[in-house]
Amino acid sequence: MKREIIVLLLIGSLFFHPAMASGERPLVVATIGPLGSIVREAFPGVDVVVLIPPGVDPHDYQMTAEQVELVQRASVIVTTSGHLPVEKRMVELKENGEIAGRILLVDDYKKYGFRYLKEHWYNEKDNPHGVWLDPYNAIAIAEATEEALIQSDPARESEYRLQFETFKAKVLGIADSYKSFVHSNATAVIQMPPDQYALEWLGIKAVDALKPEEEVPAKGVDTLLGRAEGVDILVYGLDSPDQMKRAMMELADKSGRPLAGITVFWSSGNYTDWLVKNTAAVIEALNGKNVEVVPKETKRETEANTERYILLSLITGIVLGTALGVIIKK
Repeated sequence: MKREIIVLLLIGSLFFHPAMASGERPLVVATIGPLGSIVREAFPGVDVVVLIPPGVDPHDYQMTAEQVELVQRASVIVTTSGHLPVEKRMVELKENGEIAGRILLVDDYKKYGFRYLKEHWYNEKDNPHGVWLDPYNAIAIAEATEEALIQSDPARESEYRLQFETFKAKVLGIADSYKSFVHSNATAVIQMPPDQYALEWLGIKAVDALKPEEEVPAKGVDTLLGRAEGVDILVYGLDSPDQMKRAMMELADKSGRPLAGITVFWSSGNYTDWLVKNTAAVIEALNGKNVEVVPKETKRETEANTERYILLSLITGIVLGTALGVIIKK
């Protein structure tokens, strides 16, 4: 009987986002929009505020006085890993005793399987950019957030645990479904380091980048041409600067390689929706189609393909089956 009750609760939580029963809702501050989308989807009963506005380079952003007051009220602060200037500033405030809440950094995430990828094109250094695009990193970030929420709000421990397991099962279901569409040993040339995290969890290795690192100038298209001709796909950010997008489109045109456009930063929507959109674009490119959003026809085709992949994952039963299996085993 207990198992049946848990199953019914899980199925309900997959389709509804209940509000907190009573009492004050914990405040979670996320430094960027994608992190906010992870926390909102995983823990719908908490208040989530994103610190860095959309369209602003997070590597240059500094907190306002009002935002300092905001983070001082937060129960939990979710960072990209701690490498952004605003995140380093929050750590300083924490060390000075000016922030009481829990700041989640890379070591907190690593306890749950978070990983940095190596920049194969740039001295094999750790890549701290775009870590949330890897669904397994997103799960690790959510699990560290779960731990911090339970620490600050132990009365709702069972609620946080059920919500996290539901989110985890949904992400794993989507990830497992998509992996079946990717052939082994696929390779890509990417526009910038964040794009790597949208690929390598699928088994697609990023072998070169138009702009190797934040502090390094972009390469010329002709410099990359030989490398691009030998890979399966090219990947760029739809939200990247126009000059960089034009360079990747030129590289695709000259190399004859299909081009996939993904979104690295977003300000609204569920994390899993963006995971599906980005991954569908990558897989369509592997099938030899350019996936961009400029022509209306292409946009409609991309949306149709996204819906097709969602249906495939649902038909196979992976999303719901994995969710139920995770909870029942607990």
